[in-house]
Amino acid sequence: MKKYLLLATCVLFSTWSSAAQLINGAGATFPEPIYIKWFSELKKVDPATSINYQGIGSGGGIKQLTAGTVDFGATDIPMTTQESASLKSPVIHIPTVLGAVVVSYNLKLDKPLKLTPDVVADIFSGKITKWNDERITKINTDQILPNKNIIVATRADGSGTTAVFSDYLSKVSPDWKNKAGKTVDWFRGSIAAKGNAGVTGLIRQSDGAVGYVELVYALQNKLAFAHIQNKSGQYIEANTKSVSAAATGKVAQDMIKNDFKMSITDSDVKTAYPISSFTWILVGESLPKSKGEKIVKMLEWSLGKTGQSMAEEMHFSPLPTELQKAVLARVKKIKIQ
Repeated sequence: MKKYLLLATCVLFSTWSSAAQLINGAGATFPEPIYIKWFSELKKVDPATSINYQGIGSGGGIKQLTAGTVDFGATDIPMTTQESASLKSPVIHIPTVLGAVVVSYNLKLDKPLKLTPDVVADIFSGKITKWNDERITKINTDQILPNKNIIVATRADGSGTTAVFSDYLSKVSPDWKNKAGKTVDWFRGSIAAKGNAGVTGLIRQSDGAVGYVELVYALQNKLAFAHIQNKSGQYIEANTKSVSAAATGKVAQDMIKNDFKMSITDSDVKTAYPISSFTWILVGESLPKSKGEKIVKMLEWSLGKTGQSMAEEMHFSPLPTELQKAVLARVKKIKIQ
């Protein structure tokens, strides 16, 4: 009798272990807060699905996906042709939410700082070094700026946040043309840290610091961030409404035509925040049955009504309805082998 009980227990344990197989993902820190939330909530809905996500930067996520050490990657900038050529099998880009990169700072001001594109570019080039520089004070005539050195905080790792921010700079400043990428050769004197959390920490610790981080990190840490002048000359605050505006008009249709890969920085839309971006999960066009069905279920839940409404609660912008439907249709075409 004991023998049969032991055998039955082993069979049940084997079945449970297979059903609860761990799925590993890694990459962008930009969407890490919503991914952690999604995967935690999904675990409550489906206890058999365990998803481990590590925010190591977009560059790290692409490297691990290429090496085959994770089941899915995550990036804030589409993979390059060279990166795609290094893959053992084709990968598709699944946009999940929209977010914003904000210029966050550590200054005691009565009102949010206003910055023009050229001033942002020159601060991060090391050309503007004082907070009371004439070019900044002319924009902010309604408040007194301190005679303090500007401490510029940047990313030390290969980063999609850097790619989005430098993509924006390359569109608004001749000095930044052809310099966009996951890594940037910042000027001597800037300081660097890994991840959005690392840069957030540098800004919090350094009086007079300025850096670029994802909106959620600034809000969670109660950091001030600048209103950035967009193409229409409006100074726009980053929020879910102004970020969503960057994805209106033809953007959804253009995204579908371009296999869901597209930059939306420096948008033409009058109410759009100019440093907005989609973020993507990277998965294979075909997946092994052992994990593929769970990955597809994860994507469908995250892109569905519950996941997208949860994103908005966490200051990410949900996908436009037309694009959401197209992405879900593409997820259903993933081959399970």
